[in-house]
Amino acid sequence: MTKILEVVNPFDLKVIGSVPLKGWDEIDSYLSTATQLHKNRKGWLPAYQRIEILSKTAALMRDRFEELAFQIANEGGKPLVDARVEVTRAVDGVGLCIKEIAGLAGKQIPMDLTQAGAGHTAFTRREPIGPVVAVSAFNHPLNLIVHQVGPAIATGCPVLVKPADDTPLSCKAFVDILYEAGLPEEWCRFVPCDIPTAQMLVTDPRVAFFSFIGSAKVGWMLKSKLAPGTRCALEHGGAAPVIIDHSADIEAMIPSLVKGGFYHSGQVCVSVQRVMAPKGMAEDIAQLLADAASKLCVGNAIDEPTDAGPLIRPHEVDRVCNWVAEAKQAGAQVLMGGEKLGATTYAPTVLLRPPLDARVSRQEIFGPVVCVYEHETIDDAIAQANDLPFAFQASVYSNNLDMAMKAIEALDATAVMVNDHTAFRVDWMPFAGRKQSGYGTGGIGYTMHDMTQEKMAVIKF
Repeated sequence: MTKILEVVNPFDLKVIGSVPLKGWDEIDSYLSTATQLHKNRKGWLPAYQRIEILSKTAALMRDRFEELAFQIANEGGKPLVDARVEVTRAVDGVGLCIKEIAGLAGKQIPMDLTQAGAGHTAFTRREPIGPVVAVSAFNHPLNLIVHQVGPAIATGCPVLVKPADDTPLSCKAFVDILYEAGLPEEWCRFVPCDIPTAQMLVTDPRVAFFSFIGSAKVGWMLKSKLAPGTRCALEHGGAAPVIIDHSADIEAMIPSLVKGGFYHSGQVCVSVQRVMAPKGMAEDIAQLLADAASKLCVGNAIDEPTDAGPLIRPHEVDRVCNWVAEAKQAGAQVLMGGEKLGATTYAPTVLLRPPLDARVSRQEIFGPVVCVYEHETIDDAIAQANDLPFAFQASVYSNNLDMAMKAIEALDATAVMVNDHTAFRVDWMPFAGRKQSGYGTGGIGYTMHDMTQEKMAVIKF
């Protein structure tokens, strides 16, 4: 009997749709077909056809803009204003895939650098790596799928995509649009499934590339079980640090930090979490953040006035509540929030001076909580920022160029934003975690490079 995955609006928990879960027999068949597609080189989709399909895909997405935005808000809890931004990014991401196809080129290799190489000419080309398996996350249910599936289609790799259990409808909508745009169904399969089946899929030796976005615990576990030869890219979370120095424009900084901290109720892998302010300024900065956070409208994401929606599941609300209570008991000051607003929502929260060993200081909160600390020196702040087993994006607010450059040099991060929040991203830039935060590099062009492999031809003349 086919199992059904019910999808709910995370605010009121009302059922809004469902998808049937795929069993292993069906997925095994999909994977066998994907393998044969890759082996049949004469049947590979030519670049012009991939471009045509992706161009029609982008056009269809633009035509259904509001429908896609509402779906994101309805199943994922991202406010409509931000869901619309996500659709725009997703459409642009498909366009980036098209643009990057022309860059899938090889290069000439000089051969006459030694006597042994003289009399030869050599060049490389890039070929699709083979079947791709993508496992995605809930917090950007359309754009993340575009980042994982779009490059596979663009490079000519057959792909099987498992969406997050909470947000499969946006993924299915994108896959259906690909079909409507002319992609043969066997080149992209929508495979919602249970955890044991997903693990069988990911670890199957026929998989050439595994793309994962989700928790570090799951990502590293799956990487350890990959078949020999399977390449992968992992995108996990972090506890993004922000360093402020005395020269920062505080008035301009506050709206930026509020956006970076409370966007999607903090459910972003690079959300502003740890703000390190100079001693003597920390209290004022924290209070300004609290005042701004108090003006945010919390509610159902499908309602236009909503600034901050629900957390994805009620137990996440309970978890955040427990972590904040723990920090408060250990001495943190709660300047704003610190309480559940309902079973599915948590108030935007600002904590001042939580203990450095509290979970809100050492783990990814993934909720609407910003912690403010104070530092004696910039060196102290940098040491605190770097004192975790994971690293992703960081930021520094300063009008002192020397200070900004020092932070860029010293922060253990894959990207350092100057006078902007840690969650800043455009989809063509490299996006990656260090240490426990990830493996490999995301971004449309970078992913397409990883989903291809280089082949060299050497000709003796």
